[in-house]
Amino acid sequence: MSELDMIKERHSVRNYLDKPIEAEKQEKLKALIDEANEKGNLHLQFIEDSGKVFSRIMNKAMGLSTAPSVIVCIGPDDDTLDERVGYYGEKIVLAAQEMGLNTCWAGTYSGNKVEADIKEGERISIVIAIGYGANQGRPHKSKSFEEVTAGKAEKPDWFVQGVEAALMAPTAINQQKFLITLNDDDTVSITDKGGVLSKVDLGIVKYHFDIASKAARGL
Repeated sequence: MSELDMIKERHSVRNYLDKPIEAEKQEKLKALIDEANEKGNLHLQFIEDSGKVFSRIMNKAMGLSTAPSVIVCIGPDDDTLDERVGYYGEKIVLAAQEMGLNTCWAGTYSGNKVEADIKEGERISIVIAIGYGANQGRPHKSKSFEEVTAGKAEKPDWFVQGVEAALMAPTAINQQKFLITLNDDDTVSITDKGGVLSKVDLGIVKYHFDIASKAARGL
């Protein structure tokens, strides 16, 4: 199935079965992580046993403490880190969905419990809970096309499909604080309006838009 299919099928899952991820799938995830690290100048790491990463009361209440594994999103600490994490991390999230796994981008976690290799000058941006969900999650409420777009009045089909995919992107507390502008020269600008983890959200939104708009143009 295509990444666009996965965008439509994937929803955030916060409750997981007591079932480990098979070694074969772990290897596939690690290969995808290696690719993301190389292309995105990142240091993402898969940790098989999430341990106490989700030990905070809020995580326990939401069910995230049941996640067997975690992808820790780390990279050189600069102004672009969060956006790069969102963009390249979402590719892994969609691939995990195709493998039959479920995920949840999680901004709340116990940072001092994360057993990851964090080099000097790096920081954790966010973590991704991953495993076999107790359910498949559910669609989130969404803003309208008009609420998140600007620019030229006449919008081509590839732009419309890109925006529709962007509206299916997971965002922190479902804030959807982004704006997609079709410029006069038919280039696209995607910006965030601020908010909790909005730069990570921006990267995810850009990835969704790229996948759908390119598919619509046969690229």
